[in-house]
Amino acid sequence: QAGQWDPAKCAENAQAAAQDEAVVGWIGPFNSGCAATQIPTLNEAGLAMVSPANTYIGLTKPGGEPDEPDKYYTTGERNYTRVIVADDKQGQAGAALMEEEDVESVYILDDKETYGKGLADQFQKAAEEQGIEVLGREGIDGSASNYRSLMNKVAQAEPDAVYFGGIIENNAAQLIKDKVGAGMPNDEVLFVGPDGIFVDELLGQAGDAAEGIYVTFGGLPESELSAEGQEFVETYESKYDDEIQPYTAYAYEAANVMLDAIERAAEEAGGVPERQAVIEQLFATEDFEGVLGTWSFDEEGDTSLTELSVQTVGDGEFTLDRVVDVADF
Repeated sequence: QAGQWDPAKCAENAQAAAQDEAVVGWIGPFNSGCAATQIPTLNEAGLAMVSPANTYIGLTKPGGEPDEPDKYYTTGERNYTRVIVADDKQGQAGAALMEEEDVESVYILDDKETYGKGLADQFQKAAEEQGIEVLGREGIDGSASNYRSLMNKVAQAEPDAVYFGGIIENNAAQLIKDKVGAGMPNDEVLFVGPDGIFVDELLGQAGDAAEGIYVTFGGLPESELSAEGQEFVETYESKYDDEIQPYTAYAYEAANVMLDAIERAAEEAGGVPERQAVIEQLFATEDFEGVLGTWSFDEEGDTSLTELSVQTVGDGEFTLDRVVDVADF
């Protein structure tokens, strides 16, 4: 394992699934960049997809690159869905958080990948609409040994906050450590990042430098899940020697909604369903009652769920700071 997503492996996996006639549904992928690689192949193959974690806006609706999302759906028909709130809303939540914390200026960084850059774009748009001054915007090298020079440059701009769009695998912890080391402690200069760094690995890698950072998540932590969600958490943790991670419940929901679509398509067919029938049933999902609550897919494949959350780090742990309902935006 490389420790991060591999475009070549993503393409290989999609091609294998497309050619396997026994496969009628695809659950995943985890990373938005991987999804951008896989969707065209699986769209051509007429294979239904549901992701638990892809948040990049351009996968389903305008707001990313000019030719998105149409370039992913070469057949002209949609086959991709997701159970998580997209980045246009997560970017707005990050900007709303800064406004509530009286931030007047921000320096924006991203890891130059589909997810990270896209989210930083959405945050920048929302921040500017909120009247927050953007002092600078740069992409980082995720494999750099340190960011001391960059953070010294950021410090000279004297921002009230630093926003990072990216994933843990692209050196987010080192970025945070060098921000604090450049004389920008988190209680004086806010650090806000997305759910791509909402993993326990960040806490171990960043150590004390992570204290006081904020992380947005395109969903809800386990403590805020529905009654069915709480039951799932208890069952999972009693069965496996492993703590629930932010996307565990979302992966479970993605699997269940796909299985539900397959079951309905099979009942209609009186046997093994055609791939197209599974797509139709997946997009027909309405008022699905699961661990995330009661929700539906819209015509673009996005969830009707509107709540996301903000976490902060205290005493070496992520704790819920606030729940944000993006229906208000």
